[in-house]
Amino acid sequence: MDETIGAEVDMIGILVTDMATSVAFYRLLGLTFPDGAEGEAHVERTLRGGLRLALDLQSMVETFHPGPAPSPDGRMSLAFKLPSADAVDDAWKRVTAAGHGSVLEPFDAPWGQRYATVRDPDGQSLDLFAWT
Repeated sequence: MDETIGAEVDMIGILVTDMATSVAFYRLLGLTFPDGAEGEAHVERTLRGGLRLALDLQSMVETFHPGPAPSPDGRMSLAFKLPSADAVDDAWKRVTAAGHGSVLEPFDAPWGQRYATVRDPDGQSLDLFAWT
């Protein structure tokens, strides 16, 4: 008898402190959210392949989360695949020009990617990459 649970990743949730700022940030990376998402406590976007990306206001999560909500220095990592090395450079420039932090400027990684890391409005590191 197969005893596997059968669980599959369905959604990646990101805790945010300011929904409008976070929605604007992820729009810089090309994600779309419905009009009015800036004023919601929970918004989500279905990504290619069916995986969902959700943004949840920390203040909403704290209404049901025991103790303080998780900090932005968690162990989660998100990587956004872009179509080309130039697209990585362009995304990094858009994000940093909008005032968001850079962890790693774009570089040609030895594992065959153009790679950069930025910070979202709540300090979460996000990797940007394209296979070269």
